[in-house]
Amino acid sequence: MSATKIPQLVLKSSSNQCSIPVIALGTAAETNKNGEETTKLAVIEAIKLGYRHFDTASIYGSEEALGDAIAEALQLGLIKSRDELFITTKLWLTNNFPHLVLPALQKSLQTLKLDYLDLYLVHWPISVKPGDWETPYGEELITTFDLKGVWAAMEECQKIGLTKSIGVSNFTCKKLENLLSFASIPPSVNQVEMNPACHQKKLKEYCDSKDIIITAFSPLGAKGASWGSNAVMDSKILKEIAEAHGKTIAQVSLRWLYEQGVTIAVKSYNKERLKQNLEIFDWSLTKEDHEKINQIQQIRVNNGPVVFVPDLWDGET
Repeated sequence: MSATKIPQLVLKSSSNQCSIPVIALGTAAETNKNGEETTKLAVIEAIKLGYRHFDTASIYGSEEALGDAIAEALQLGLIKSRDELFITTKLWLTNNFPHLVLPALQKSLQTLKLDYLDLYLVHWPISVKPGDWETPYGEELITTFDLKGVWAAMEECQKIGLTKSIGVSNFTCKKLENLLSFASIPPSVNQVEMNPACHQKKLKEYCDSKDIIITAFSPLGAKGASWGSNAVMDSKILKEIAEAHGKTIAQVSLRWLYEQGVTIAVKSYNKERLKQNLEIFDWSLTKEDHEKINQIQQIRVNNGPVVFVPDLWDGET
């Protein structure tokens, strides 16, 4: 079985304009309940299938397993060099302070056993007092988010070569506009919830106009996750479209995202679904399919790990 060749998009603000594969394997917390070995085996299987982009975060608890999988993939000859992979991790809320950005990145690199990242993201536009607190964090733990200072530290991480590109996650148009007003290096990526039940139309148009690539998390609505929704996988509209094409609802959803010009972080450790998630490049949705998908009721599901944040979404839908 030959590995699938996944299309890539160029990150305009990265050093040397590196390219990001349009599909990543996500390794978020909900998938890590069976331990590090499960994550490691899933990553190795994904590499065999053709996945080259892996998305993690310090909060996920999967950085170590991902690092072990990369080391084993190199040892097995599945990849010739670490440079064949695109690795994303993220700065957590309790490290979302100018003086903690570099140490947090260095710790992630140490856990991953890597010399550099391809992409480092500010996970949420929120700062929480440093400490090992239970989530969701209480309102009393929220403190001032110094975006200007944090971003300057992120830029320094790119300048010294610890990451090839930097970006953000869960940022609105308003927050991006604020960031762009002082950034020397604009964010390459904004990773946000996006799927056929959460189109993010306004944000997508804004990011397009600023050469910021969106990475869609929860592309299938995160059904089964503690905070997820059934709106995608139980959609009658998507089911009809899937049956017409001889595809699964998941494949229709991922194809729809691909046709929006975004990158996608999929999250499955099941071998067959890992394979199916890559089978979206040799067919297309019709104009009528897109019109039907535009009729799906819109819902934002993930409101973050904090009990209350005023103006988190700035009134944007």
